[in-house]
Amino acid sequence: MSRLLRIFSLGLLASLGAVSVFSCSVVIPDYTYKVVNTYPHDRNAFTQGLVFENGVLYEGTGLRGHSTLRRVELGTGDILQIRELPAQFFGEGVTIYGNKIIQLTWQSNVGFVYDKESFELLQEFNYPTEGWGITYDGNRLIMSDGTSTLHFLDPETFEEIGGIEVLDRGSPVTRLNELEYVQGEIYANVWQTDLIARIAPLTGQVTAWIDLKGLLGPEDRSEPVDVLNGIAYDAENDRLFVTGKLWPKLFEIELASLE
Repeated sequence: MSRLLRIFSLGLLASLGAVSVFSCSVVIPDYTYKVVNTYPHDRNAFTQGLVFENGVLYEGTGLRGHSTLRRVELGTGDILQIRELPAQFFGEGVTIYGNKIIQLTWQSNVGFVYDKESFELLQEFNYPTEGWGITYDGNRLIMSDGTSTLHFLDPETFEEIGGIEVLDRGSPVTRLNELEYVQGEIYANVWQTDLIARIAPLTGQVTAWIDLKGLLGPEDRSEPVDVLNGIAYDAENDRLFVTGKLWPKLFEIELASLE
Protein backbone atom coordinates (compact mmCIF):
# COMPACT_ATOMS: atom_id res chain seq x y z
CA MET A 1 0.00 0.00 0.00
CA SER A 2 1.34 3.47 -0.85
CA ARG A 3 2.29 6.00 1.77
CA LEU A 4 -0.60 8.25 0.73
CA LEU A 5 -3.16 5.48 1.17
CA ARG A 6 -1.74 4.49 4.55
CA ILE A 7 -2.04 8.05 5.84
CA PHE A 8 -5.49 8.42 4.28
CA SER A 9 -6.68 5.28 6.02
CA LEU A 10 -5.62 6.77 9.33
CA GLY A 11 -7.77 9.81 8.70
CA LEU A 12 -4.85 12.22 9.02
CA LEU A 13 -4.83 14.08 5.72
CA ALA A 14 -5.95 17.34 7.24
CA SER A 15 -4.09 17.25 10.54
CA LEU A 16 -0.78 16.24 9.02
CA GLY A 17 -1.06 18.40 5.92
CA ALA A 18 -0.68 15.35 3.70
CA VAL A 19 -2.56 16.98 0.83
CA SER A 20 0.85 18.02 -0.42
CA VAL A 21 1.57 14.38 -1.21
CA PHE A 22 -0.72 14.59 -4.24
CA SER A 23 1.67 16.87 -6.11
CA CYS A 24 4.96 15.68 -4.63
CA SER A 25 7.12 13.02 -6.23
CA VAL A 26 9.57 12.72 -3.33
CA VAL A 27 9.05 9.49 -1.43
CA ILE A 28 9.61 9.67 2.32
CA PRO A 29 10.40 6.24 3.80
CA ASP A 30 7.85 4.71 6.15
CA TYR A 31 8.44 2.20 8.91
CA THR A 32 6.42 -0.28 10.86
CA TYR A 33 7.80 -2.19 13.84
CA LYS A 34 8.87 -5.52 15.25
CA VAL A 35 8.34 -6.14 18.98
CA VAL A 36 11.61 -7.31 20.54
CA ASN A 37 10.56 -7.38 24.21
CA THR A 38 7.46 -6.61 26.24
CA TYR A 39 7.61 -5.25 29.79
CA PRO A 40 4.97 -4.51 32.45
CA HIS A 41 3.80 -0.92 32.72
CA ASP A 42 1.67 0.70 35.43
CA ARG A 43 -1.84 0.84 34.05
CA ASN A 44 -2.51 3.91 36.19
CA ALA A 45 0.36 5.90 34.66
CA PHE A 46 -0.94 8.61 32.32
CA THR A 47 2.40 8.70 30.53
CA GLN A 48 3.51 12.12 29.36
CA GLY A 49 7.29 11.76 29.26
CA LEU A 50 9.75 8.88 29.15
CA VAL A 51 13.55 8.71 29.21
CA PHE A 52 16.06 5.88 29.78
CA GLU A 53 19.45 6.03 31.48
CA ASN A 54 21.74 3.51 33.19
CA GLY A 55 19.28 0.65 33.03
CA VAL A 56 16.22 2.42 34.42
CA LEU A 57 13.32 4.46 33.09
CA TYR A 58 12.33 7.91 34.26
CA GLU A 59 8.68 8.64 33.63
CA GLY A 60 6.54 11.75 33.94
CA THR A 61 2.80 11.27 34.30
CA GLY A 62 -0.09 13.68 33.93
CA LEU A 63 -3.62 14.56 35.06
CA ARG A 64 -4.19 17.14 37.75
CA GLY A 65 -4.01 15.58 41.19
CA HIS A 66 -2.25 12.51 39.78
CA SER A 67 0.88 13.92 38.13
CA THR A 68 4.18 12.36 39.16
CA LEU A 69 7.84 11.92 38.42
CA ARG A 70 8.98 8.30 38.70
CA ARG A 71 12.02 6.09 38.53
CA VAL A 72 10.88 2.73 37.14
CA GLU A 73 12.55 -0.66 36.89
CA LEU A 74 12.39 -1.70 33.25
CA GLY A 75 12.08 -5.45 33.70
CA THR A 76 9.30 -5.43 36.30
CA GLY A 77 7.61 -2.07 35.87
CA ASP A 78 8.06 -1.51 39.60
CA ILE A 79 8.14 2.10 40.79
CA LEU A 80 11.49 2.54 42.54
CA GLN A 81 11.03 6.21 43.42
CA ILE A 82 8.21 8.71 43.04
CA ARG A 83 7.54 12.39 43.55
CA GLU A 84 4.02 13.76 43.33
CA LEU A 85 3.42 17.15 41.75
CA PRO A 86 1.16 19.68 43.49
CA ALA A 87 -2.45 19.02 42.55
CA GLN A 88 -2.83 22.14 40.40
CA PHE A 89 -0.21 20.95 37.90
CA PHE A 90 -0.72 18.65 34.91
CA GLY A 91 2.65 16.98 34.42
CA GLU A 92 4.09 16.64 30.92
CA GLY A 93 7.39 15.67 29.27
CA VAL A 94 10.63 14.83 31.08
CA THR A 95 14.28 14.69 30.09
CA ILE A 96 17.68 14.28 31.74
CA TYR A 97 20.36 16.96 31.68
CA GLY A 98 23.51 15.89 33.50
CA ASN A 99 22.58 15.17 37.10
CA LYS A 100 19.18 16.84 36.74
CA ILE A 101 15.71 15.87 35.57
CA ILE A 102 13.60 18.50 33.84
CA GLN A 103 9.81 18.19 33.80
CA LEU A 104 7.25 20.36 32.02
CA THR A 105 3.67 21.11 32.93
CA TRP A 106 0.85 21.55 30.45
CA GLN A 107 -0.91 24.91 30.82
CA SER A 108 0.76 26.40 33.89
CA ASN A 109 3.80 27.80 32.03
CA VAL A 110 6.03 26.28 34.71
CA GLY A 111 8.77 23.68 34.48
CA PHE A 112 10.60 21.93 37.30
CA VAL A 113 14.24 20.94 37.74
CA TYR A 114 15.01 18.06 40.12
CA ASP A 115 18.11 16.39 41.44
CA LYS A 116 18.26 13.15 39.46
CA GLU A 117 19.12 10.97 42.46
CA SER A 118 16.99 12.41 45.26
CA PHE A 119 14.17 13.99 43.18
CA GLU A 120 14.65 17.10 45.30
CA LEU A 121 13.21 20.18 43.62
CA LEU A 122 16.10 22.47 42.70
CA GLN A 123 14.50 25.12 40.54
CA GLU A 124 11.41 26.29 38.71
CA PHE A 125 11.42 28.03 35.34
CA ASN A 126 8.83 29.62 33.09
CA TYR A 127 7.96 29.49 29.39
CA PRO A 128 5.25 31.37 27.45
CA THR A 129 3.68 28.42 25.62
CA GLU A 130 2.00 25.22 26.72
CA GLY A 131 4.38 22.46 27.72
CA TRP A 132 4.05 19.10 25.95
CA GLY A 133 7.28 17.16 25.28
CA ILE A 134 10.96 17.75 25.96
CA THR A 135 14.28 16.11 25.09
CA TYR A 136 17.99 16.95 25.16
CA ASP A 137 20.28 16.66 22.14
CA GLY A 138 23.58 17.06 23.99
CA ASN A 139 23.60 20.84 23.58
CA ARG A 140 20.05 22.16 23.76
CA LEU A 141 16.70 21.30 25.24
CA ILE A 142 14.08 20.71 22.54
CA MET A 143 10.51 21.42 23.60
CA SER A 144 7.12 20.88 21.95
CA ASP A 145 3.97 22.86 22.73
CA GLY A 146 1.29 21.02 20.72
CA THR A 147 1.81 23.09 17.58
CA SER A 148 4.11 22.49 14.62
CA THR A 149 6.90 24.46 16.32
CA LEU A 150 9.77 22.95 18.30
CA HIS A 151 11.56 25.36 20.63
CA PHE A 152 15.28 25.16 21.45
CA LEU A 153 16.15 26.19 25.01
CA ASP A 154 19.42 26.82 26.79
CA PRO A 155 19.62 24.03 29.41
CA GLU A 156 21.12 26.35 32.03
CA THR A 157 19.02 29.50 31.64
CA PHE A 158 15.95 28.03 29.87
CA GLU A 159 15.97 30.99 27.52
CA GLU A 160 14.77 30.25 23.99
CA ILE A 161 17.75 30.18 21.63
CA GLY A 162 16.07 29.03 18.43
CA GLY A 163 13.41 26.84 16.95
CA ILE A 164 12.07 25.08 13.88
CA GLU A 165 8.73 24.51 12.24
CA VAL A 166 8.12 20.83 11.51
CA LEU A 167 6.99 20.23 7.95
CA ASP A 168 5.97 17.17 5.96
CA ARG A 169 6.86 18.19 2.40
CA GLY A 170 5.84 21.79 2.93
CA SER A 171 2.84 21.25 5.22
CA PRO A 172 2.98 21.86 8.99
CA VAL A 173 2.76 18.85 11.29
CA THR A 174 0.84 19.83 14.41
CA ARG A 175 0.09 18.12 17.74
CA LEU A 176 3.74 17.24 18.27
CA ASN A 177 3.88 15.71 21.73
CA GLU A 178 6.42 13.48 23.51
CA LEU A 179 9.95 13.85 22.15
CA GLU A 180 13.15 11.77 22.11
CA TYR A 181 16.50 12.48 20.49
CA VAL A 182 17.65 9.36 18.64
CA GLN A 183 20.87 9.15 16.63
CA GLY A 184 20.76 12.72 15.39
CA GLU A 185 17.02 12.92 14.79
CA ILE A 186 14.07 14.06 16.85
CA TYR A 187 11.35 11.46 17.30
CA ALA A 188 7.92 12.94 18.09
CA ASN A 189 4.62 11.33 18.96
CA VAL A 190 1.76 12.96 17.06
CA TRP A 191 -1.02 13.22 19.62
CA GLN A 192 -4.13 11.08 19.06
CA THR A 193 -2.45 9.01 16.37
CA ASP A 194 -0.34 5.86 16.19
CA LEU A 195 2.39 7.77 14.36
CA ILE A 196 5.87 8.89 15.32
CA ALA A 197 7.53 11.51 13.14
CA ARG A 198 11.29 11.42 12.60
CA ILE A 199 12.45 15.00 12.24
CA ALA A 200 15.70 16.57 11.00
CA PRO A 201 16.68 19.06 13.73
CA LEU A 202 18.42 21.48 11.35
CA THR A 203 15.53 21.89 8.92
CA GLY A 204 12.40 20.66 10.68
CA GLN A 205 11.67 18.34 7.76
CA VAL A 206 10.00 15.00 8.49
CA THR A 207 12.40 12.37 7.20
CA ALA A 208 10.16 9.37 7.90
CA TRP A 209 6.98 8.19 9.59
CA ILE A 210 6.79 5.25 11.98
CA ASP A 211 3.35 3.59 12.10
CA LEU A 212 2.72 1.79 15.41
CA LYS A 213 -0.86 0.80 14.70
CA GLY A 214 -1.83 -2.42 16.48
CA LEU A 215 1.01 -2.28 19.00
CA LEU A 216 -1.36 -2.62 21.94
CA GLY A 217 -3.58 -5.61 21.21
CA PRO A 218 -7.29 -5.98 21.99
CA GLU A 219 -6.50 -8.28 24.92
CA ASP A 220 -4.92 -5.30 26.69
CA ARG A 221 -7.94 -3.06 26.24
CA SER A 222 -10.26 -4.74 28.74
CA GLU A 223 -9.79 -1.67 30.93
CA PRO A 224 -9.65 1.94 29.66
CA VAL A 225 -6.48 2.96 27.82
CA ASP A 226 -5.54 6.21 26.15
CA VAL A 227 -3.32 7.11 23.21
CA LEU A 228 0.23 6.14 22.29
CA ASN A 229 2.66 8.43 24.11
CA GLY A 230 6.13 7.79 25.45
CA ILE A 231 9.43 7.27 23.63
CA ALA A 232 12.72 6.37 25.30
CA TYR A 233 16.05 5.47 23.74
CA ASP A 234 18.87 3.43 25.26
CA ALA A 235 21.83 4.92 23.39
CA GLU A 236 24.35 2.53 24.92
CA ASN A 237 22.56 -0.57 23.65
CA ASP A 238 20.62 0.95 20.73
CA ARG A 239 17.20 0.05 22.12
CA LEU A 240 13.97 1.92 21.46
CA PHE A 241 11.06 1.80 23.93
CA VAL A 242 7.48 3.01 23.46
CA THR A 243 4.31 2.95 25.51
CA GLY A 244 1.05 4.86 25.97
CA LYS A 245 -1.13 6.58 28.52
CA LEU A 246 -2.71 4.02 30.88
CA TRP A 247 -1.15 1.16 28.92
CA PRO A 248 -0.41 -2.08 30.82
CA LYS A 249 2.67 -2.76 28.69
CA LEU A 250 5.84 -1.06 27.51
CA PHE A 251 7.46 -2.31 24.31
CA GLU A 252 10.99 -2.53 23.02
CA ILE A 253 10.74 -2.32 19.25
CA GLU A 254 12.87 -2.43 16.15
CA LEU A 255 11.93 -0.48 13.05
CA ALA A 256 11.07 -2.35 9.87
CA SER A 257 10.92 -0.59 6.53
CA LEU A 258 7.69 -0.68 4.52
CA GLU A 259 9.52 0.04 1.26
